[in-house]
Amino acid sequence: MPVIHLVRHGQATFGADTAEGYDVLSDLGRRQAEVAGAELARRAPRDPVVVCGTLARQRDTAEIIVRTAGLPGAPRADARWNEYDHIDLVGRYGGTTPQDLPADASTGASTDAPAGSRGGSRGVQALLDRALGAWMADTDEGGWQRFASGAAGALRELAAGLGPGRDAVVVTSGGVLAALCGELLSAPPAGVVALNRVAVNAAITTLAAGSSGISLLTFNDHAHFTGDRRALLTYR
Repeated sequence: MPVIHLVRHGQATFGADTAEGYDVLSDLGRRQAEVAGAELARRAPRDPVVVCGTLARQRDTAEIIVRTAGLPGAPRADARWNEYDHIDLVGRYGGTTPQDLPADASTGASTDAPAGSRGGSRGVQALLDRALGAWMADTDEGGWQRFASGAAGALRELAAGLGPGRDAVVVTSGGVLAALCGELLSAPPAGVVALNRVAVNAAITTLAAGSSGISLLTFNDHAHFTGDRRALLTYR
């Protein structure tokens, strides 16, 4: 049975107030990608197809994973694995412009601000949670449905192209992972928001593609960031 490993990209840079500025791996993100690559090498995917989104943080993570894990070939890019523009989303549905967001808004990075304050990661996450929920509920705009349907279509096509004894590795983002896993679990919108909230950088979500369809085996596995690698664990 083919297995599909969905890997969230490594941590992107702090302090960016545009989606383009956020689209660069931090040094920590590169190290996370190396550790994820070593973990995938341990799992030994069979003749894997490697796919990623077209965003720089996804492509760079994929290239590091291919090199570290010794996977064959180069990653194939498909924009349907791309993340939504979270800064634009908060601006449209959260009543907040990018210039008004705290300096760590792009990453949700931990700060010394009081928990729940607008300057801390909890405040930023609360803004994103509300905006994401509103986007999903806005059936007139339809953007969430297009986003989620595109990701689901990319997954179905990938799974259909995997023969027996062949696996896949996909480097994508937290919103895509939440959309796909939410659909596989028949989760309500609040459940999808909750999945998105806890996505760990360079964590691995594993699916099985069988004759009866695609099944979720593990979500957000980040055991490779425990023990002496605990300091590498980040959520944004």
